[in-house]
Amino acid sequence: MKGTLILLALLTIVLSTAGAHRKFHDFTVTTIDGKEFPLSLLKGKKILVVNVASRCGLTPQYKQLQELHEKYGKEGKFTVIAFPANNFGQQEPGTNEEIREFCTSRYAVTFPLMAKISVKGDDMADLYRWLTSKEENGERDAAVTWNFQKFLVDEEGNWVDSVEPRTLPTDERIISWIEGR
Repeated sequence: MKGTLILLALLTIVLSTAGAHRKFHDFTVTTIDGKEFPLSLLKGKKILVVNVASRCGLTPQYKQLQELHEKYGKEGKFTVIAFPANNFGQQEPGTNEEIREFCTSRYAVTFPLMAKISVKGDDMADLYRWLTSKEENGERDAAVTWNFQKFLVDEEGNWVDSVEPRTLPTDERIISWIEGR
């Protein structure tokens, strides 16, 4: 009888979590300064997640990312969060310190910069596994195709959409989402 109750309890737990997907807020990442950053701190904000590189033809997008952060972030309902990655053309070869210096001196970046990670391949960061896999995020597969691919995450930590690298951060599609239109 006791064994049957234990099996029923385990079955209930398995069935209640079947199909349940992790949310963005379930992850903890590392800042560019080496500190742990629980993404749960961003609950209640729309988040634009972007993999960045300092030596890419798309690097000037930092300017628009900063503009978005300044315009919409001051209300506390939106933020940009950037993940440097060296997965495409070796276009982010620097250390975290060099990347931080580049971003702050060249583009006056004030949005959260995270430590350099991998956004594809066998060493892909867990958060990017979630961002790119329907099995993980419950919405859609969206492989990272190049630097400056953008992911939209809602206030509750749900995956919303993926935006191609060449689409500017100030594109109407992104602005409409931020403004809730």
